[in-house]
Amino acid sequence: MLQPPPAEPGMREEEVDTPALLLDLDAFEANLDAMAALLAPTGAKLRAHAKTHKSPVIARLQMARGAVGQCVQKVAEAEVLAWGGIPDILVSNEVVGARKLARLAALSRISTVAICADDAEQVAMIEAAAEAAGTRLSVLVEIDVGAARCGIEPGPPAVALAERIAASRHLRFGGLQAYHGSAQHKRTPAEREAAIGEAAAMTRRTVEQLRQRGLDCPIVGGAGTGTFPLEAASGVFTEIQAGSYAFMDADYARNENPPPFRQALFVLATVMSRAIPGVAVVDAGHKAVAVDSGLPLVWQRPGLRYAGASDEHGKILVEDGAAPALGEKLRLVPGHCDPTVDRYDWYVGVRRGRVECLWPVAARGAMA
Repeated sequence: MLQPPPAEPGMREEEVDTPALLLDLDAFEANLDAMAALLAPTGAKLRAHAKTHKSPVIARLQMARGAVGQCVQKVAEAEVLAWGGIPDILVSNEVVGARKLARLAALSRISTVAICADDAEQVAMIEAAAEAAGTRLSVLVEIDVGAARCGIEPGPPAVALAERIAASRHLRFGGLQAYHGSAQHKRTPAEREAAIGEAAAMTRRTVEQLRQRGLDCPIVGGAGTGTFPLEAASGVFTEIQAGSYAFMDADYARNENPPPFRQALFVLATVMSRAIPGVAVVDAGHKAVAVDSGLPLVWQRPGLRYAGASDEHGKILVEDGAAPALGEKLRLVPGHCDPTVDRYDWYVGVRRGRVECLWPVAARGAMA
């Protein structure tokens, strides 16, 4: 059920009801501009990942700065973006099930949509859905470049699957999906460089083998916020699928030489108890902020440490300096921005201490 917004435009930040998903608009816009500037000399294009923001409003802002389209992980996310006017969407994931594929095929009437596959049986399912809808769908072959999650083996197996797609009257071969998810959070630059070096080499060999069989790759996609400079500089990747760059989070900040973006996303919380000396309890527990990638940080309060989360309580230890007052508002930096966003119905956009806008998290809970 959509909840009423926790704020109104013009309201001071300290008046916002909590917990709330706060977006620092100056930092957010600087991040969008920075990514556009960083990619411009490389020739690689941004296809921003909407699993992070789940918002047609943000998607349009990214595309106004040069993004060629959006990625999603779920058909329901694709629906929200397409219905919101986004013209070019890649489901950078495998989808199985006649109903889901029928929904995706139906979207091709209002947006350009593409999907990934790593198995010939999946391709047959996509083909049947496209034929039933009277459309032709673009299918990218996903290859496993080191994440050991989804993806067919690079080289000849991937080429064979691409040829199966290209032979269909109802499908077109769209290229390769070569995302190395686990490389994004390898802590040292050397580890990230080694992982993406191997991924790029596997991808390059597969592209060359496809070309030898007469198949060009319109898209070679991959990369994330943690490694995108490496893929963009490789000469093989044509599209960069970063998402978290727009917001950032505490886990990316733990990388050595972290991504060059500002922290823009916060959970605003209120101190609701000071009953125990040296402890402040806020109204943001793990229902309000994702803890799968570690506990949140307290923004610009080095003497405060978020030490534990239960359903509705966040326990903050006062390790140095003054304790926060009862009722005081604190900004928390999520450990992982994507699932934190999915806990909220609204972005509260703030600039210089005032609420400027309220944007719905339109694809919240879009898991099907």
